[in-house]
Amino acid sequence: MPRILLIDDDEHLAAPLASYFARFGCTLDSAQRPSEGLARLREAVAPMLPAARGSLPPEREPAALGRPGNGGYDAAILDVMLPEMDGFALCRLIRAQPGFGDIPIVMLTARGEVMDRVVGLEMGADDYLPKPFEPRELVARVQTILRRQRVRPSPAPQAPPHAALLRFDGLSIDLDRRAVLRQGEPVELTSTEFELLALLAREPGKVFGRDDILNRLRGHEADLYTRAVDIVVSRLRRKLEPLACIKTLRNAGYTLAVAPAAQVP
Repeated sequence: MPRILLIDDDEHLAAPLASYFARFGCTLDSAQRPSEGLARLREAVAPMLPAARGSLPPEREPAALGRPGNGGYDAAILDVMLPEMDGFALCRLIRAQPGFGDIPIVMLTARGEVMDRVVGLEMGADDYLPKPFEPRELVARVQTILRRQRVRPSPAPQAPPHAALLRFDGLSIDLDRRAVLRQGEPVELTSTEFELLALLAREPGKVFGRDDILNRLRGHEADLYTRAVDIVVSRLRRKLEPLACIKTLRNAGYTLAVAPAAQVP
């Protein structure tokens, strides 16, 4: 059963949301302060950090961290307006943590300005929902990012059958383990960043428009805006430096700019 952590200081929100999520087979825990939420996340992965790290076979270890079988959380929902620190700072702090830094994050805010959404995505959020919201929409968005985490991407027609490892000049993408190596060094990506990179890498040379990328990654049409793609691409580019992996084609979209390993001299 998926386990979700809500960090929101509205004491009247957690109980009805927990009941609603339970109808869809999800457990929703809650914390009213960022410090409490971070403590819950750390406690959830404590059995794996640091002593137990390496105790599992390599192919199982990354997936085990933060999964509910080990007491971990599958996703987090953060309010922007929080005591101690705002949700943007909390999102950035979570992304820097070992063990659960790649947890999918949905951000909530009562302000709803586009700039808030942009900042949230720049901080590493996977999705953004303005308040007031319908509980069913929040559940749908959480389910969408959980599917992206759990479901193995289907190989593209251009890729060899059952290809799980995509190799390029200086870049390696393991679709099964959801792991990325840049010049031999691991790169930590959010689920949205990984899905975007995998989308481009499965069909190198193909140009993907912003709307096409949004439809592929989000899985629904609700509250989509093209600026979100530009922000995720910008984050991904920074993480893959010094490689120039993504090329922008003006008025067209994005394409992978590194050569497949077979073509590397």
